[in-house]
Amino acid sequence: MSDQTRGIPSFVEQPDSVGRNGQAIAGFQVLLRGIVLFRLQVEERSCRLISKPLIVGTDPIIGSSWAGRRQFVWPTILSGLVFLLYAPVLKSLVLQWWSDPDYSHGFFVPLFSGYILWRQRERWMKVEITPSNFGLLVMLGAVGLLLIGSLGAELFTSRFSLLVLLAGMILFLGGWAFLRAVSFPLCFLIFMIPLPQIVYNQITFPLQLIASRFATFWLELVHVPVLRDGNILVLSNYSLEVVEACSGIRSLVTLISLAVIYGYLLEPRLWVRILLVVLMVPIAIVSNAIRIMGAGMMAHRFGPAAAEGFLHEFSGWVIFLISLLLLFAFHWILRHFGKAPREAAHA
Repeated sequence: MSDQTRGIPSFVEQPDSVGRNGQAIAGFQVLLRGIVLFRLQVEERSCRLISKPLIVGTDPIIGSSWAGRRQFVWPTILSGLVFLLYAPVLKSLVLQWWSDPDYSHGFFVPLFSGYILWRQRERWMKVEITPSNFGLLVMLGAVGLLLIGSLGAELFTSRFSLLVLLAGMILFLGGWAFLRAVSFPLCFLIFMIPLPQIVYNQITFPLQLIASRFATFWLELVHVPVLRDGNILVLSNYSLEVVEACSGIRSLVTLISLAVIYGYLLEPRLWVRILLVVLMVPIAIVSNAIRIMGAGMMAHRFGPAAAEGFLHEFSGWVIFLISLLLLFAFHWILRHFGKAPREAAHA
């Protein structure tokens, strides 16, 4: 009798998991050596620039040109080592972006973070480099998260450890001031990581119920006979089920991401940025319920085929554009709301 027929769990995949973890540890050791060498190089260069030359204009020019030729060598090497260390994690992440419509915006997130880094390059390049050894502990914690995520098959933990590792590297090489200077593009990368499945389920099911209740209420207002059974709307000629794809989680995550981008680029006041992000939650919920109500009305008047196919997809894009217009409208209101007290104070 085999182990599986006796009810004894099989551990066939355990050696592979252990082997992957061993490779991760070995890869981190190589990465850590490269980081330490890069930091020693930075500290040596700083000592050269601080020391006064015997002949004015000689040593600093030599040091500056040497740095100019090699200032991108070590960052490129370290980036390649990080990519090799997280290659399996990044591969699964990109595949989920490609196959899961809820997270297809993930391709855009690192591009926007890179754009912000490039746009603010003059700011963070002027920050004084004061390396902090605390970054080493952060990097060790990141590798610990990577190993825990690999052993527990928890994708979110493994993927989130990449951001922790990047933060630790920046802290170890650049210091706290440098980490603060690049904090927004680094933190924005969290939007590229899909939510844990247990959190995703805890969010989507309440959204399904809320959207079903709103849609039922509005259908009754326009005299469309409907009976709600959980997340299923029973019409006279059609049963409309609000599944996970219709819960609004896709538009919610995308709208929150766009609100963060919009507020960061166009609004200097922090409280307005936060309020715009918070407002995206009711906007996404109400707009999704309106879309479901529209599908119910079309199915009641023109038949079930009207609630499916092209019209269903097209209504999603229309509702999404309306949500963006509401974002712009709320920002316009808040912007003029903030101007009124200032104008009254000056008067």
